[in-house]
Amino acid sequence: MKDVNASVVNPRDDYAPKADATLDRAHRAVLVALAAAAALVGAWAQVAPLSFYADFPGLRQFWVSLDGPYNEHLIRDVGGLNLGLAVLTAMAAVHGRARLARLAAACWLIFSVPHFVYHATHLGPFGAIDATAQVVSLALQVTAPLWVLLTTPAMHRKSG
Repeated sequence: MKDVNASVVNPRDDYAPKADATLDRAHRAVLVALAAAAALVGAWAQVAPLSFYADFPGLRQFWVSLDGPYNEHLIRDVGGLNLGLAVLTAMAAVHGRARLARLAAACWLIFSVPHFVYHATHLGPFGAIDATAQVVSLALQVTAPLWVLLTTPAMHRKSG
């Protein structure tokens, strides 16, 4: 026996919740790279704040110490912020859901845009190579999450 209600279109279907889209490998890879970078910075600043101040980013470069006196509280805050971003971003990559990826990207932008602007306008103590490396590395922390935010797949209708 045919179900007569099966062919009836429900006008409320237009308002049905939509399923979250799944991320592709490229989006996941960018999220993994962001999470790894934040985890490295965050762990270093939390575990060894004086070393982070004196030695970041490493390789005989000293970016943080050129920008003012040591403040353990602020260095640990930077560590905690980066570890929080790392966890959120890693979960977005692992779960592969577009909404979580966009949330992580937005959080990155809230942090990285003012961070980039500050450093890009305070390059005085740095040589040309360090200034360029700093601007490029911080620009990547803006462009990568911006790309994720703008290109994650759209939501799609739940199939019934």
